[in-house]
Amino acid sequence: MTVCRDCCCGSPAKHPAVDHAAQLDGLRTALAPAHRVRTSQCLDTCDQSNVLVVHPSPAARRRGARPVWFGLVLAEEIVADIVEWVRAGGPGVAALPPTLELSVLPAPASSQVTAPLAASIPIVVSLPDRAS
Repeated sequence: MTVCRDCCCGSPAKHPAVDHAAQLDGLRTALAPAHRVRTSQCLDTCDQSNVLVVHPSPAARRRGARPVWFGLVLAEEIVADIVEWVRAGGPGVAALPPTLELSVLPAPASSQVTAPLAASIPIVVSLPDRAS
């Protein structure tokens, strides 16, 4: 799971009634040790903050499952429903509960490379040769 925590998501200025740190801690506690919860910089869906992305398991991905994006994850009830769905198997394994369908977002065009793939892409930097 990737949880956006940048300019808007996780911002007390934008959502002062949400305890963003507690939300993140709650996700990590509820899904550990079977699921990793990490944070990212802006996922380019600021108008729908707080945003999180549930990634399918490797086996589900091989069967064609894709990440599911959720927006406006502000209420504890939504977080609890997402946790329950992830524990049941998540994308490609468990049916999405009707209570979460309203929170699903289309993945932005800029997400062509999803976070797990982006983390595995090597970055090559060419430095000029230093003359002796």
